[in-house]
Amino acid sequence: MDVWKMSVASLSEEVLKKLSKMLDNSSCGWRQLASAASEQPKFRCSEKELTSCSLQVLSAAGSPGRTLLARLADRSCSLEFLLHCLKKMDHQEAVQFLTTSVVELIQITVQPQSQQATAGSRVVLTCRASGPPGLSYQWFRGDEEVLEKTGSSPELVLCPLSQAHQGHFICRINHGDNCIFSQWARVLLVHSAGSSPSCSSSLSPGSVSGLHIVHQPRSQAASEGDTLVLECHAEANPPAQYEWFHNAVPMPQHKTRLLKIPCVTTEHRGEYRCKVFNLYHQAWSDTATIAIGPSSITDASWVEVDRGLATDKVALLIGNMNYVHHTQLCAPISDVHELTNLLRQMDFKVVSLLDLNWQEMHSAVTEFLLLLDKGVYGLLYFAGHGYENYGNSFMVPIDAPASYTSEHCLCVQNILTRMQEKETGLNVFLLDMCRKRNFCDDVIVQPGLVKVTANIVFGYATCVDAEAYEVKREDVSNGIFISFLKRRVCEDEKVTVMLDRVAEDMGRFEITRGRQALELRSNLSERRSLTDQIQTAECSASYKARNLQWAVAHVLPKSHCLQFDCGVKVQLGFAAEFSNIMVIYTRILEKPKEIVSCSAQLTDFPQGVDVDLKKSNQETLLEAGSLLLIKEGLPSPEAPSLYTRIRSLQRLRTELTFTVCLHYTYSNMDEEVQERQPVTIGKPLVSKLNLHEPRSDHVCSASSSFSLDSFSVTEGSSFTEGFASVDSASNTWSHYAQTGTDSSSANHQTSSRSANVPEETDCPEFFDSPEPLVASKSLPHSQVNDLNYKFSDMCNFHSY
Repeated sequence: MDVWKMSVASLSEEVLKKLSKMLDNSSCGWRQLASAASEQPKFRCSEKELTSCSLQVLSAAGSPGRTLLARLADRSCSLEFLLHCLKKMDHQEAVQFLTTSVVELIQITVQPQSQQATAGSRVVLTCRASGPPGLSYQWFRGDEEVLEKTGSSPELVLCPLSQAHQGHFICRINHGDNCIFSQWARVLLVHSAGSSPSCSSSLSPGSVSGLHIVHQPRSQAASEGDTLVLECHAEANPPAQYEWFHNAVPMPQHKTRLLKIPCVTTEHRGEYRCKVFNLYHQAWSDTATIAIGPSSITDASWVEVDRGLATDKVALLIGNMNYVHHTQLCAPISDVHELTNLLRQMDFKVVSLLDLNWQEMHSAVTEFLLLLDKGVYGLLYFAGHGYENYGNSFMVPIDAPASYTSEHCLCVQNILTRMQEKETGLNVFLLDMCRKRNFCDDVIVQPGLVKVTANIVFGYATCVDAEAYEVKREDVSNGIFISFLKRRVCEDEKVTVMLDRVAEDMGRFEITRGRQALELRSNLSERRSLTDQIQTAECSASYKARNLQWAVAHVLPKSHCLQFDCGVKVQLGFAAEFSNIMVIYTRILEKPKEIVSCSAQLTDFPQGVDVDLKKSNQETLLEAGSLLLIKEGLPSPEAPSLYTRIRSLQRLRTELTFTVCLHYTYSNMDEEVQERQPVTIGKPLVSKLNLHEPRSDHVCSASSSFSLDSFSVTEGSSFTEGFASVDSASNTWSHYAQTGTDSSSANHQTSSRSANVPEETDCPEFFDSPEPLVASKSLPHSQVNDLNYKFSDMCNFHSY
């Protein structure tokens, strides 16, 4: 096997530490490596994983680069692919170091095999390795070194075989301070009446155990409807058994050396391996990659890469919970949070909003439409109360009256016609709401004429005239729909295939059977997937315009450092839980020795913002009301932070101004002293869009001074410079000062994925600042079917 095909895990700890040190920087480091590695989906790191890497800087011995390399090793990343990524990011030092290290790497080419033999016979255990000159071998039986003559050679000879030789053997190959161990090999003594005591009599083939794969499965391309045949054959004693795996998942129905699948579909593509084993041995076959394309009858010259590409991908996620005149819901907060993170992993620009009234929902949809253009994939998700009349679906805002009608709600079909005007490449609607008939509404709404575009997908959480349910838990709740959707949404499959699988999963869930079933409506003719890559070559100007328009709603304030007269230095940090919910935290960076205690609290918020004063200035995020932004595995800071959660930023009409009140006590005084400083942080996140203002369906908002159809970015334009540095998006901690911004950054495209992770700079002033980790606390994928839900327990199971 080529040494470059070996896993990153084969590198020594010393090599990994040196390589990590080269990657622990912000300009050409681990974050750029993660971006380069994401070209292969299995190596793509989630937002939580990237945040976990970033948090390593808070530990004295922590290394973000080492943590990332460990994750790549866990996913069997090869040294060849790691070298490719380092070259892609143009890290010459790391490329040279890795190349030199691999050349000196010890690789076992022949592993010792377990054997059984009769007393007095001759047994040879062989271990061979390649690597730098001067390799030495050491054999061990258990934990004792074999001191026989051949105990320091590649071949350990046991002759004549006796009871003392029975046991487990292992070989260590050494080169200087580096070493590597072989696999264990067992020598078993068997009794035979006809055994010969002569060492020269070789072991007969029938008495020696072993296993050797002689025929490997081969990669191939097939058409839909063809029969797939893969073969893996091994010579073994005792006889070999076979078990096939598809994309690392066992195939329990296939346990012979021949894998035969008639009438294949795209569901059968992927990687296949066979595990071959007997009583003493186990081996894995090579990986066979199977590509499945259209039927050869319709297209004999298909190519896998000929699938459609998106010019961009945009999603609007709305979750309504706190209704004024209707039942309060629990699940939308966690459902929107879950889906936001998953869509961002697939390069969607996501706007996530909670608790919108009619005007705000109407304005949010208008802003969403501004991000759409020809070939763009548009996705709208809504979780909240809803209904369906005469084939039209209606989303209910939080301010809808007790007896609401279509006049008080938003019609989904109207939104579809407006999306089609943009010539979008894909229109996906995921409606997590009830579809019961609204008898208070007898008006038949006539939406605009829907065009025949063959790119529309409706995924309803439930059937017509049925309810959608959520499960209330101790901390956060989940809707049934998202509990199953999140397990499948990132699959590289046609959208309708993916949703069909979600429907099948839900159908196997006993508690919802007969009550809630996903309904899929679609006219999608092409193989469009949510994982499709973005092709921007032909529309770079409009793509930049969309980036900037999206960035407007995702700008967090820069971190503030306040110096008080008493000598205390306070840091203000900001995080976005959603596009309209922000968390502010304060931390004491410096204080004079004579001050024994101090804390920085926020107060004097304007009336326009929603702040629960009982939960403001809390020592933990949980106490502050944030169930989704939690500190997980974070080392205890020397000075604690206080957290305040601000909701409904879309209703902020002026710049956000508040007061930082410093409470402190001197060592020789009993009375507490206060100092106050006013702070203005502008209009953060979605508040810049002024969603509270009415706007026409077909014109840009007041905050949007350009049209995507005519927009062009010129070098040095003031508009571009205004959004050249976007600190963060949803689920981002922003606490490092942004220093030394290069003017050339104005020409960089703002990435919805890269803006979803903590920013790092080398600013020493804030280097030791804490960075709480973003993590989801919603229903785990693996436990969806294991929970004992009961409909009789109505306090835990609610319909929308």
